[in-house]
Amino acid sequence: MLTEPEHQEPETTTTARRLSLLAEQSARCAPACCGAVATISASGPERRVTATHPDLAPLASVQLACGDGPIPSALSAGEPVDTEDLLTEDRWPGYRALALESGVRSCVTLPFRRSGIEVTVSLYGFRPGSLTPLVRGPVGALAQETTTALVRDRRYRAALAEVEQLETALRSRPVIDQASGIVMHVLACEADEAFAILRTISQRANRKLADVAEAVVRTKGRGLESELSALAAPAD
Repeated sequence: MLTEPEHQEPETTTTARRLSLLAEQSARCAPACCGAVATISASGPERRVTATHPDLAPLASVQLACGDGPIPSALSAGEPVDTEDLLTEDRWPGYRALALESGVRSCVTLPFRRSGIEVTVSLYGFRPGSLTPLVRGPVGALAQETTTALVRDRRYRAALAEVEQLETALRSRPVIDQASGIVMHVLACEADEAFAILRTISQRANRKLADVAEAVVRTKGRGLESELSALAAPAD
């Protein structure tokens, strides 16, 4: 069985590390920023959240739970969402109340979407109007780079999985050919029919074709004559 190199981190670890680095570097881009949150969703509704401070994580969680807030709004619109002062903001009442309770007065969320991966990065400030549009340049560049890296990671792992499947198929082919030969000998049938019979047994028994083939080779077909004949018999 093909395994990843020892230095290759699990996908969840790699993704978490990239998100954490994105949040930390984004927060450093704005001196007035009190922290940042990065999120990712690669498939389905589940979204992973990384925050530079524990108090900021619930701000993302409440948005994702109720589907209302700067993060869902930015993802829906496909563009940044600014909030100059949450004290006068009339959108997202649940998020707004929690943010103000945490001392957050302003925020900006930038969304990024590529090849089925959605990434957001949100910056938070203790003062109203403290997160100027100037932060979008460097933060946007960081997030674009992170999104590209996450897409590259996913494609690499998909390629590894495809190679593993191919190697498994190549390893299984000789034993399947041997089993087909045994079935051909027992039933005096052609190769295509022998393979079809093995596949039928695999489906009925809910076992891998390679496992069925190994059983046939191991027993040399003994004890399977009646079953094979029944499968080979034409339907009434």
